[in-house]
Amino acid sequence: MSPQLEIQLVASIVAAACALPGVFLILRRMAMMSDAISHSILLGIAVGFFLVGHTGHPLLIALAAASGILTVSLVEMLINTRRVREDAAIGLVFPVLFSIGVILISRFAGDVHLDVDAVLLGELAFAPFNRMTVLGLHLPQGVWVMGSILFVNLLFIALFYKELKLATFDPALAAALGFSPVLLHYGLMSVVSITAVGAFDHVGSILVVALMIAPPASAYLLTHSLPRMLGLSLLFGVAAAIGGYWLARFLDANIAGAMASMTGVFFLLTLLLAPEQGLLARSRQRRRRRRRFAVEMLLVHLSRHENEPEAGTENSLAHLVEELKWQPNFAQAAVYNAQAEAFVQRQNGLLLLTEQGRQTAQRVLAR
Repeated sequence: MSPQLEIQLVASIVAAACALPGVFLILRRMAMMSDAISHSILLGIAVGFFLVGHTGHPLLIALAAASGILTVSLVEMLINTRRVREDAAIGLVFPVLFSIGVILISRFAGDVHLDVDAVLLGELAFAPFNRMTVLGLHLPQGVWVMGSILFVNLLFIALFYKELKLATFDPALAAALGFSPVLLHYGLMSVVSITAVGAFDHVGSILVVALMIAPPASAYLLTHSLPRMLGLSLLFGVAAAIGGYWLARFLDANIAGAMASMTGVFFLLTLLLAPEQGLLARSRQRRRRRRRFAVEMLLVHLSRHENEPEAGTENSLAHLVEELKWQPNFAQAAVYNAQAEAFVQRQNGLLLLTEQGRQTAQRVLAR
């Protein structure tokens, strides 16, 4: 397998592993928690490095995951004081832990590859050089490490799917049925921490956040089904990883940065073009509602003056502009739409209701 394919394979596995727990973070409105965890685990990595003297020891992974859990615990403690909101609690905790980690690394670990730039951006280009042989297959270490984490994430979601779904959408009902929302919450945060720790060494903290939030956020705009959202999140994540790699080659830029940019591109496209929740769809819906409201106002106005002595004046287009304070173009459009739906017909310059228009006006007045 060529180095190019291996880099894309590692990135795709990382993207898939991050997207799965990210779906539940989005649904629980805890997107910033991924940012907090992915940064605060630096403290655990730094402490582990000082204890064992190198970056390949399993203790670093354990301490990094513990830092993630510590972050969640401290945030929960602040929230439980009822003095700060969740977003403020996250903003108070993770900068402190991350800053301590940055200070420790920049002050005491300047001679190793554990530097601040690698921490933030990562360097996927080096993934093919750090290899492992498992079951006779000599592949990049990232394939085995992140493949194992992806399997754990899939297993966790498969085993606790119903419980996670219930605790996410209705924690009170989950508690009433005997499930522990708190236990599920910390289980999910543990999965997020482990995923962030595994991805941290390969892609850096910025891409971990991007892959954990942007693909699920894009999927959220496209579906109301949890299984579909999980599938679309995987699809968006892998597409951003592969597309970002080729964008980085084209621009001769940092691979992780290009992949993070692609997650933003996919989100913006989805935000614009989503069939129900996209900005263009919402704009069309607003225009349709505005057009419908104008037609209904026109029908009500005509029905109130129908068969009245002043009907000859009230039911003219010019009077609509004057009395309803409509712009001429808007009034003409309302009349045109009403005629298109066979609600109104013109006779000798006057607007007259059809039977269908009269019935529609009565339904509007009866609301």
